[in-house]
Amino acid sequence: MICINSPADYLDYGTTKLVRLFAASATACPLDLYRAITVRFELRAMTRLRYLRLATAVAVTLAAGPVLTCAPASAQLKWNLASAYPADNFHSQNLAAFAKDLAEVTGGRLSIRMYPNASLFPASAIKSAVRIGQAQMGEILISLHDSEEPVFGIDVVPFLATSYDEARKLWTASKPLIERKLAEQGLMALFAVPWPPQGIFANKEINKIADLRGLSWRVYNSSTQRIARIVDAHPVTIQAADLQQALATGLISALMTSVATGYDVKAWQRMGYFYDIRAWLPKNITLVNRAAFDQLDEPTQESVLKVAAAAESRGWWWSRDKTKWYTEQLAAHGMKVLLPSTTLKGELQQIGERLTAEWLTRASADGLAIIDTYRRLDSTTQ
Repeated sequence: MICINSPADYLDYGTTKLVRLFAASATACPLDLYRAITVRFELRAMTRLRYLRLATAVAVTLAAGPVLTCAPASAQLKWNLASAYPADNFHSQNLAAFAKDLAEVTGGRLSIRMYPNASLFPASAIKSAVRIGQAQMGEILISLHDSEEPVFGIDVVPFLATSYDEARKLWTASKPLIERKLAEQGLMALFAVPWPPQGIFANKEINKIADLRGLSWRVYNSSTQRIARIVDAHPVTIQAADLQQALATGLISALMTSVATGYDVKAWQRMGYFYDIRAWLPKNITLVNRAAFDQLDEPTQESVLKVAAAAESRGWWWSRDKTKWYTEQLAAHGMKVLLPSTTLKGELQQIGERLTAEWLTRASADGLAIIDTYRRLDSTTQ
């Protein structure tokens, strides 16, 4: 039996010695060997602060019985779920409800501990952490990763899908390819939930595109980066967990985001205007490490999928239902909530057409097929 009681114990073993120890063990599995070597190299490279954070993740990832053995499918399991958004955000509340429902349905055989507000991993690292097994589950803004695969950014193509009904059809059209691309990385999509439509927050009136010139513009994916360049604004990359501080320090003077995020970060403290342009509805996708899912027994797998389907339905409902409330809260705190001027709307539409053409060039035949399917779905209800 290999006895490693804490993440620090990995440092006492060389990589070659780890391989020999695993080869001599009748109970160890190849996945555990991969994890052990991965953790050893990461611990060598880390500062003390990052070491402590990884130690927490490793302890959860390799938990359930003797650390370096494959847990029986029927054993009680505790999984980690990393998220980048505040605990009181509706996405996080939906994840909490998912975890609660799953514990009840499985009779406690599978429990999930949530880490909201990027407390376990930063937003940009969650997907990789789940892929390599440092967390079993994670919630990601899929468009953060559109530089990997163009299809990951299809829901942030400006003005392609601007309502909940259109966003649902776009998800139906794009889901098979997104699932296939994630599967190639050892990931499985459990459910997807949209944010409210994206609008422009600014510290001054924006009546035309030229009014954005020279402003510090918060970006969080390639689409917002591209828009900043087109309108001649200064792009500043800031993820959700750091947005409130960036606003408080005056680092940014305009941004495109949802009323939900605007409420979370108290945008009214630094911004006076919100323009409801409804540019797109980006989605969060909750992922699971495929190897971890495959280790579950069949009844537990079925429970996970059933509870995930319920979480997706609930999340879409909550997102739509809360949009009006979030918007009212912005106004109640003194923000001017406005529709875009005719000039601004027309100029934004032109930018949307330009970015759609650019996206189709990157996405090639797969992208064109998705757009064709989406438009057919859209036309059937008109």
